[in-house]
Amino acid sequence: MGRCGTLDFERVSHPSLGLPPLDKSAGHPADAAGIRAAAPRLAARSLERALAADPEFRSRYSDLALRELLADTAALADQLAAAVASGDPTIMGLFAEHLAPRYRKRLVPMDDVIALCEGLRSAVRSVVKPAAGSVADASLDEAVAALKWHRRLGGDARKRNAFIAFIYKGA
Repeated sequence: MGRCGTLDFERVSHPSLGLPPLDKSAGHPADAAGIRAAAPRLAARSLERALAADPEFRSRYSDLALRELLADTAALADQLAAAVASGDPTIMGLFAEHLAPRYRKRLVPMDDVIALCEGLRSAVRSVVKPAAGSVADASLDEAVAALKWHRRLGGDARKRNAFIAFIYKGA
């Protein structure tokens, strides 16, 4: 995500379905340009807020891993800009669906990615107008819903309930 540039998971028109491509000027293109311009600053604020919200967040990651999360959050901001420009919040939901396997491989809990999304939600309010803010909130809600769904699957690197772990060990 961060090193490969930004991925654009927008819907593409399919010839047999006759779907038109998304109109990138249907939503709030000026606010989207502001989000893209401020993406590094928004990513830094999002990571700072995630670190402040959970005192153990920093201890779970090395400096290199934190830099990767910072780059990933900048890519999240770019996808958020695409969602705001088109006025279609499902773009962020589709993007989050594709993020889950990547974070699983890196042993990043979905709760931490959700914390980054929530940090982005509060940081983006300083860049967009209120009308575009509602689209941004809906887009981040879509992403959080997808990440929460993936969080329930086995293999998420979150802390387990000690009592449940005790029962499953059969001790």
